[in-house]
Amino acid sequence: MSPTAPDTAPHGHIPGTRRPHLPTPVAPRLALRHALHRAAPALAAYLAVRLTGLLVLTVWAHRRHHGVWPMLATQWDSRWYLGIADHGYAHTLGLAYDHNNLAFFPLYPLLVKAVAVVTPGTRASTGLALAWLASLFAAWGVFAVGDRLHGRRTGVLLTVLWAAFPVGLVQWMGYTESLFTAFAAWSLYAVLTERWLCAGTASVLAGLTRPTGIAVAAAVTVTALLSLRTRFSPRVLAAALTAPLGWCAYVGWAGLRLGRWDGYFAVQRMWHNELDGGAETLRWLRKLFGQQSRPELFLVLVSVTIVVSLVLFGLSVADRQPVPLLVFSAVLLLIVVASGGVYFPRARFLLPGFPLLLPIAGYLARAATRSRVLLLTAAVAGSAYCGAYMLLVWPSAP
Repeated sequence: MSPTAPDTAPHGHIPGTRRPHLPTPVAPRLALRHALHRAAPALAAYLAVRLTGLLVLTVWAHRRHHGVWPMLATQWDSRWYLGIADHGYAHTLGLAYDHNNLAFFPLYPLLVKAVAVVTPGTRASTGLALAWLASLFAAWGVFAVGDRLHGRRTGVLLTVLWAAFPVGLVQWMGYTESLFTAFAAWSLYAVLTERWLCAGTASVLAGLTRPTGIAVAAAVTVTALLSLRTRFSPRVLAAALTAPLGWCAYVGWAGLRLGRWDGYFAVQRMWHNELDGGAETLRWLRKLFGQQSRPELFLVLVSVTIVVSLVLFGLSVADRQPVPLLVFSAVLLLIVVASGGVYFPRARFLLPGFPLLLPIAGYLARAATRSRVLLLTAAVAGSAYCGAYMLLVWPSAP
């Protein structure tokens, strides 16, 4: 997908966006070169932020006599994905809680298994390399959305803020967040530029990567249906219908594998993951901020991330962000906040929600240079510390 010209003439207008400019057709290779050149500052800044975090982790880990590679490639959820790549999925629901690997969506472990066949090293190394590569594509997509909406400076700042997310180190772990964010960002960008078939395809892939792929599907489908109100287009209709197919396909397959229609949701209950309308989230917030005199630092970080994300969503609505971005952020937040499952990974679950950072990126783009540098430096330093703390001090999964 070229980021410079739509795959077809626009059909209808996407609510909340300006009509795309149709440039003179250019060769795909030249278009790709131009897009990379435009995104180069954002990608360089992204690498600088993440390398800073990796450096802090390496120094801290060395002093504690820990190896960095095992922490990034083989711990916690990484083990589950590698297990799926090695042995496949479970055939039964089982009786043990937190033990059924059908809770993990298939695209990432399938990619690890396929790529490891033709590359040297272990599957763990392959998985980590795929996560790093996916993070670059994700950063490019984040920049493309910010650049599309508010210009190059805002796009670069948005990319830096996403890189400096408090748990941004997860982007360079053997996890699915980077791959999912790449599909989500490019799907949203495709909607904004009315590349409907690309939007639907990326949404299908997002739906095969993480449970929150349904948020991407909702963004594509809702925007497509709104667009159809003004003018019918087979491409728009196709995007609306295909966007949820990846998520539905895996959920349906999991049900068939377990021999029950609610198989996937039964697995989620075995992992203590059920929607409760936010009761568990409120219970944790009251406990951490109103009952404990010395709450765990990482759980405070998770709580602050949730609260700030809700505030940023309100600002996004006030800023009248385009419909697909608002729908994506709203569904993502709803899933995270209304879940009755484990609390500590919720900051990580919000990592793909880069549109929530647009109000901050817009403010920084207008701020004085001194203020912008100070705020970004604090964000990068805070992210580096939080990432290392998450892996070296916090005793549970990110």
